[in-house]
Amino acid sequence: MRTLTRENLLDILYGCTILGTGGGGSLEKGIAMIDEALAAGKTFQLASFEEMGPEDIIGTPYACGAISPLTEEEVRKYARLKETEESFYILCMKQLEQFLGREVSAVISTELGGGNTATAFYVGAMTGRPIMDGDPAGRSVPALQHSTYFLKGVPMCPMSVMNRFGEGAVFTNVFDDERGEDLVRALAVASQNTIAVMDHVNTVAVLKDAVITGAISYAEAIGRAYRQAKAAGEDYVKAVTETGKGRMMFEGTVTESSYETRDGYTYGDTVIQGSGSYAGHQLHIWYQNENIISWMDDQYFVTVPDLICVFDLDEALPQINPFARVGEKVAVTALPAPKEWTTPRGLEVFGPRSFGHEVEYKPYC
Repeated sequence: MRTLTRENLLDILYGCTILGTGGGGSLEKGIAMIDEALAAGKTFQLASFEEMGPEDIIGTPYACGAISPLTEEEVRKYARLKETEESFYILCMKQLEQFLGREVSAVISTELGGGNTATAFYVGAMTGRPIMDGDPAGRSVPALQHSTYFLKGVPMCPMSVMNRFGEGAVFTNVFDDERGEDLVRALAVASQNTIAVMDHVNTVAVLKDAVITGAISYAEAIGRAYRQAKAAGEDYVKAVTETGKGRMMFEGTVTESSYETRDGYTYGDTVIQGSGSYAGHQLHIWYQNENIISWMDDQYFVTVPDLICVFDLDEALPQINPFARVGEKVAVTALPAPKEWTTPRGLEVFGPRSFGHEVEYKPYC
């Protein structure tokens, strides 16, 4: 197992934020979670599946909900409720362990994102469990069924849920992952748009063939390329694109940015007017938490499962939804989808048609 330094951790989180395609939670909050664990004297151990026993149990902790900021009305609505003193993510795991009658041996991230990957790392460090070098998405994704667990038929239950007010439950069965998504999303809506989840608890023997192995190391390589290029005053978007074997999409200025919170998701649109070699063209990105579909001059362009990654050039940071600002200068690059999502079954679950767009997926990278 490898002990991660703070620099390693930051490379991972920045890489995950880039691979998060606008979603995956708050990078700022993710870094704060990591620093809290480090300040408490905790260590972060990254493990490969070969370093674990075949019967060791792995749990997947994460947050489910919208990514848009709370309105004043939502803050007032929950004002009478008291938040838990202990992290509700850790309480969620403890609740599941009590149900199982045994400890979880390690944790794994549910997706690559600055917030959700940090959540798994935080839970692992604070409870002394290693974090697995893999994940079931290879990027950030909107819904619970958007996972290689679903593609491989790994059962979601038992599934523990816990909100920030200490209200928890364990689902012993759901009809399928799409139904699990409906149930958990409904609880998130009733829990200030965020709920902690731990699901797909299973053995190393089962999960090693059901996830994208090496996903955390890949995110670290992306984050390292971004950091090193930025520190050297070089083109960090180009460095990320080359490291990820991707392809530039667009560069320009944001002219429209709008969103709404609906059914536990953040839906939005970002419109960019081109500059430089893209002058005279317009890019439109639609997101459901994550960047999903794009149009170049009103024609379908890059779509899921390819990764549409936006950079805020003014702040030199990966752009997180829904915070694009009108007048902001941005660069957009595409990174290739994990191969698991480009199969017929993968596209059925996470291709453009799964979001209601009648267009064939065409790899851009």
